[in-house]
Order: sequence, then structure tokens, then C-alpha cells
Amino acid sequence: MRNMSKGPALLRLNNQKRVMTQLRRLRVTSRQDLARILSLSKNTVSLIVDELLEQALVQELGPVSVAAAGRPKIEIALLPDRLKSAGVMVERNVIYWRVCDYFSQVIVEQTRRTDTSNPRVLLEEVANLCHELAEKHPQLLGIGLGFPGIVDPQRGWMHLSTHLGWQDVDLLTPVRQKVNLPLRVMNNVKASALLAVQQLGLDTGSSHFYVRISEGMGGALVQQGEVVTGNSWTAGEAGHLVVQPDGPRCRCGRQGCIEALISKPAIEQQLAQRRPGLSWQTRNEAPKVVDEVMQLAGGFLAKALGPIVLLLNPASVIVDAPWNVHSLFCDTVRKRIESSTPAFTFQHTALHFLQTRLDPAVGLSLAVIEQFEQRQD
Repeated sequence: MRNMSKGPALLRLNNQKRVMTQLRRLRVTSRQDLARILSLSKNTVSLIVDELLEQALVQELGPVSVAAAGRPKIEIALLPDRLKSAGVMVERNVIYWRVCDYFSQVIVEQTRRTDTSNPRVLLEEVANLCHELAEKHPQLLGIGLGFPGIVDPQRGWMHLSTHLGWQDVDLLTPVRQKVNLPLRVMNNVKASALLAVQQLGLDTGSSHFYVRISEGMGGALVQQGEVVTGNSWTAGEAGHLVVQPDGPRCRCGRQGCIEALISKPAIEQQLAQRRPGLSWQTRNEAPKVVDEVMQLAGGFLAKALGPIVLLLNPASVIVDAPWNVHSLFCDTVRKRIESSTPAFTFQHTALHFLQTRLDPAVGLSLAVIEQFEQRQD
């Protein structure tokens, strides 16, 4: 009898989470449209929406005027500030944290400078921070914890981070001891990939490859709305593709990795070598020098992305880089990928060059929401 009663309850919970997912993605819709999109009966959707109304998670916006005869649609929308999530991102000597509403809009944020050299001390600081966030924001659905490096998200374990100088670190247990909330541990770039797919409104049923250039370079494949981690949690790590065998030495120990050629420190070094004091942000001082470096960077990135486009065949490639403000960089990437891949494949691959940098901490908070929507208690 217990199993028989549990089955319908789980089905109802699953349908409720599906309704909330669509309300989050569509922002404004109606009971009728939800029933059609989710292939559920109108009665089932109405019962779920009525429950959400009682919990003050949803509001009715009023009827939609329609020309056809019959009952008019009543628009409904989630109240995003009723449910919150948080993202805490660790990078070298800094912690970023964000509390976001259900639509991934930042409610409160802070950046802390700190010493990240000792994992035990740093994780104690993160645990105390998470405890404070849980106390101040009782609507939190959970907290996402993000780190650079090779992270096993299921175990909550850091295998290696060359950026932090960490190896074999239990990331989850110290925080769990002080926080009684669902926690999700991820690599920072992989969390940003989820945010990129949401912000661009891309089809979650397709696959999308995201690449982020910052102090280092990383990538992630999002397939069916999920980040692909791979057998050793390194799937998508485009930053360590070798594009210049005799190139500069990368922090991973090899020569010619693309990270060592087009990351922020690498580009700044190249500019300084050509003209001391020159920055990529001050192009007007020496436009030809900056253009030369941007064209080289675009060529290196295309050399890495071309095989990815061909082998993974994603619906889109998303480039999140500071160099996107330079049209020559974007044009070079596009033209070089086009010349190195079959025409049919290139024509069916959308290239997106983000003009506003994504915040991985917001991506971590989104990962918590998606975990909440997928979890079946």
C-alpha cells in the first residue's frame, strides 16, 4: 500500500516541478498553454496552479482578450522573489557570492578578498558564509558552490586545481556540517554554461558548447539541459587543447595549450612585449598592435573550436571572452572555423559572441534551481 500511495504522489510532484520549470522559462503563460506544452490535462495543470496560488508562488495577471469564442485565457506568472538560490564562487584569493531570485536576477551580492592557499581554512570561511546566507534568506532552495579545476560534482570532491594549488580536497563535507540546505558543487565554467543557455534562450533539447576566457580558459558541453562532465570530469576542457606545439608553457606543464596563448594574462603579456604599458582595453593607443594580437587570438581559438564543431556537432557555440569587444577577434574566429569545417556543418552551427560577461556565481544559483526542479523527494 505504501508504494501504491507513493507513486501518485511522486507523479504529482514531478508534474508540479515541470510546471514551475515552464513558468520560469516562459515568465508569462496560461493554464491552457501549460497543458499543451507539457502534454498534461487541463485539470491536472489547474490543480497544480491553484496550489501554487495558495502558496503565493504564482499570481494571476488577468484574462487575455481573444477573438475566438470560449473561456478567455488567464495569464499567470511566478513571483520570482518568493524562492531564492545562492551561488558562492571561489577563485584565486577571492570569493564571489550572489543571492538570486527564481529568474536568476541578483538580489544581493558581495566580493571578498581572501587567502585561498589553505583549503581547510578557506572552506571553513565558505561554510560560515553559507550559514550566514541561510540565516538571512530563509527562502533559499539551496546553495551552489563553484571552484576552478577538476571537480567531481556527485562526490563534491576537488581532484586538482592548478589555479588554487589544491589537490584531493573534500569540498562538500566542511560546508555540510554547518548548512542544512541542498548543496550543489560544480566547476565554475560549467555553471556559467548553464547560465549561457538560459540567457540566450537556446533550445534545451539540443547541445551547446560554451567556452569562457578569463584568467584561464575552460569549456563545457550542455546536452539536453545538463552539463556533460565526462569520465574524469574534464569533458569540455578546451583550454588544454594544444594549438601551437612549440608555444609557451602552460600551467598544466605542457607547451602550446590555448589557455597559455589567449587567456587574459597571456594577451596582456603579448601586448606588453610589443609595446610596454599597452593594454587590450586601450586600443586607440596602438590599434595596429592590438589588432594583430586579437587576430592571432581569434585564429588560435578557431583552431581549437573547429574540431569541437566537427566532432561534437553542437547546435551552437558560445564564446564568453573579454576579446569579444574587438570585432576583428570575432570575425577571425568565425572565418577560420568556416574554413576548417565542412560547409553543411558550419551552416548548422550558430556562433554566439557574448557582449556582456556572464557571472559564474549566478550560474551556480541557477544550477541550484535546476536541481530543485529535477529532484523528486
